[in-house]
Amino acid sequence: MTDKKTAQEIMLEHVKQKGIKTAFDRTASMAPCPIGSAGSCCKICNMGPCRLNPKKPDEGTGICGATASTISARNFARMVAAGAASHCDHGRAVAHTFLLTARGEVSGYQIKDVKKLHSLAAVYGIETSNRTKEQIAEALALAIIEEFGAHDSKLNMPKRAPQPRQELWNKLNVWPRSIDREVVDLMSRTVMGTDQDDRNIYMASARCALANGWGGSMIATELQDILFGTPVPTRGKVNLGVIKKDEVNIIVHGHEPLLSEMIVIASKDKALVELAKSKGAKGITIAGVCCTANELLMRHGIPVAGNFSQQELVLATGAVEAMVVDVQCLMQALTEMAACYHTKIITTSPKAKITGAIHMEFDEHSALATAKEIVKTAIENYPRRGETCIPQEDTELVCGFSHETINYMLGGSFRGSYRPLNDNIMNGRILGVVGVVGCEVPSLNSNQAHYDLITELIANNILVVQSGCSALGSARNGLLLPETAIKLAGKGLAEVCQTVGIPPVLHAGACVDNSRILVAAAAMVQEGGLGKDISDLPVAGACPTWMSEKAIAIGMYFVASGVFTVFGPRLQTMGSKKFEKLLCEDSEQIFKGRWGVSDNPKAMAQMIIDHINNKREKLGINKAKERVLYDMAMRRDLKIE
Repeated sequence: MTDKKTAQEIMLEHVKQKGIKTAFDRTASMAPCPIGSAGSCCKICNMGPCRLNPKKPDEGTGICGATASTISARNFARMVAAGAASHCDHGRAVAHTFLLTARGEVSGYQIKDVKKLHSLAAVYGIETSNRTKEQIAEALALAIIEEFGAHDSKLNMPKRAPQPRQELWNKLNVWPRSIDREVVDLMSRTVMGTDQDDRNIYMASARCALANGWGGSMIATELQDILFGTPVPTRGKVNLGVIKKDEVNIIVHGHEPLLSEMIVIASKDKALVELAKSKGAKGITIAGVCCTANELLMRHGIPVAGNFSQQELVLATGAVEAMVVDVQCLMQALTEMAACYHTKIITTSPKAKITGAIHMEFDEHSALATAKEIVKTAIENYPRRGETCIPQEDTELVCGFSHETINYMLGGSFRGSYRPLNDNIMNGRILGVVGVVGCEVPSLNSNQAHYDLITELIANNILVVQSGCSALGSARNGLLLPETAIKLAGKGLAEVCQTVGIPPVLHAGACVDNSRILVAAAAMVQEGGLGKDISDLPVAGACPTWMSEKAIAIGMYFVASGVFTVFGPRLQTMGSKKFEKLLCEDSEQIFKGRWGVSDNPKAMAQMIIDHINNKREKLGINKAKERVLYDMAMRRDLKIE
């Protein structure tokens, strides 16, 4: 990072001069509730709300007698349930479109990755011989849709985990049943007067989270790959400079790519391009915000204008004709900001309407027609554009590192495997692997927290895999480029990155795509040499800053999968030392994975490095093997058995 003003800082000064408030201003004026942020406020019934003193943890109770640990556990569980519900509902929407595509009932969508279709069909035990891809896809779609609401069953995706992990989940009774059942179960048990044991609530939270990570999220990722193509390394650009002064700018924002994929197609329609030119524009630019941006970036190289915290600043450029939103992470303030300019906010999901926005509802049967209407609406709005302020800053990046891509890059089409990665971990060139996720919240030091953590990790030869808004922040800072390995990575990691041709920070996709990290971890175990379970691997998870309940659900399924996972700057559990001990200590004995908490990125990095070194010690690979240069005499003495 440099001392030069960033695009974000330029835009914040611009809106301040115009007297427009943003989330950054509201953050500065909003003092967090000390009781709520400690997880010590209970409002699940009307006897309260009850507030316990976080300065005296585990002293006093609510009116019903609920202890601080019970209240913290319930609040934690409800965040897991909400976060899991949002990602799993994303998976349900994709599964529905996948079924309609298989049956030929919708146009515009197609089955692009047949190899992955066959691979996923095998997980579900679906016969593929003598069947068309459409027949296989229909059978797979029906089996997956059944998993959302089945009464008495077990999810299939967790069978992709290492066998010891499966056995542990069965022993602990946390193997997810059906997806919707686990969300309902967790919400039900946290109602006043139901589950009042913090450990029992925690175990149910784990099962719900696993239904997300090894269920709904994994379903969304895998089916999107089959429909839209499995990502491969792609070059793209990120930052506000991708917005064009002389083109119609359409921003897609949210998390579900079902409609945005059609908008990309519609933007290339010859008639619409000509219409844009007739209005005085040189063409049509599609750019993204948040995780819809990640989806289009890694499959099409569509540029990214900004992440969650920057969504208002994108509009403040004055150069956006339409912002098209689907679901999740949408600020209600968007319509207020848009009213200061000519921008139209267009909502597309019946689950996510915003007062003051235009609603053009998405339906799979007319997706392309709706997309064309949206593009036309934006074009018609172009002549109304007024003064613009577009920072001339964009950064190149390399994205699209799916599990399949990493497998291929390490071994090719016929010998693809994780063996080179495992070997380089065992020989010490790579210390370990860390998945870094999370949100950039509206504060100027949020981006710095991610940067400080990641640069510390790669400097210590730790390969980083990123997703979501966290990855977009790293992209702005130039960390998603191969040459970054030479500048910032440790000698061993840099050598590997140069040899393979990858950045030291790998972009894995949207936040729903954290399931790719789970699949990769399972593949590392299967390759051999690094233990028998995910919990044996020298790996960790980190979330330097978080905003959404989805982050808590993600953290919980990482921990339940056996991964040490550090969150910052806090978890909303500080009001109970007993419950925090369960998360940060006792969880290790339960899942062989635990939570960590730190408000200091450098300290967070050190916690991770210490953990990875401990895992390497247990595996017996903490010391790099001495490299011996054999002369001819030594070669003759070698015995081949």
